[in-house]
Amino acid sequence: MIKIVYFDEESASDYLDISVGGRAASTSEQVRERNVEMQSRVQARIAAKLNWLLPVLGASAETDAGLVASRAGRSILSKTLSNTILTDYLAQAEGDDRIKRLSDLRVTAPENSMAFIKMYTPYMVIARTEDQGVDLARLDEALEGAKGYYELLGEKLADGPAYVLRFNIKAFRNNYGLTDLGRMRLVFHGILVGQTTEERLDMKAEMSSEISEEPMTPQELIDGATASDDTLLDVYDVILAGVEHAK
Repeated sequence: MIKIVYFDEESASDYLDISVGGRAASTSEQVRERNVEMQSRVQARIAAKLNWLLPVLGASAETDAGLVASRAGRSILSKTLSNTILTDYLAQAEGDDRIKRLSDLRVTAPENSMAFIKMYTPYMVIARTEDQGVDLARLDEALEGAKGYYELLGEKLADGPAYVLRFNIKAFRNNYGLTDLGRMRLVFHGILVGQTTEERLDMKAEMSSEISEEPMTPQELIDGATASDDTLLDVYDVILAGVEHAK
């Protein structure tokens, strides 16, 4: 991987904990001690660079320098921990058949799906809403609170199966978002979590508690299949999405 677009750290952390069967717990104290030492070292270096301000601004500058150092230290520490989880995940997932690697996909949001609407709601803040029955400017905020994962359709560039890819809206990195996924040639790491049909991704269908499928016939019950089986798509919760170096 040379570019990370999306990384669900919480899911990756759970995966790592499960994979090692709790054996990593014995080293947690050493990790904490190393992190505290790293944070103190970073804060000391930043504070030293700001020392020349103390005679100019007075005693209050010492407090300000300490606050700046503390914020910078926490930021660097947070990024270091995040990258540690990422590298540990990549090492652990290598060769693990529980993690599905999906590539050469054209990623789109089905029309009228929640994801399709979510791509456009950030722009609604500039729309006139006086004559609308819905406050379009707050629609994006409502969707943020109502749904944490958004489904996109991943179709093979060549002939092949289609998948439903679920993304944690808070797991995008480097200011990427749902809209960017369809413009990039990405590799996805996912975990199979279920199946659904493309029709069930429609916003109305998702918000409805009614079951729209036709009931099974006695013959279908005997055969263990339904008329809509051929439209079922595997659903993957995406842990990682990024750009791989072309070999």
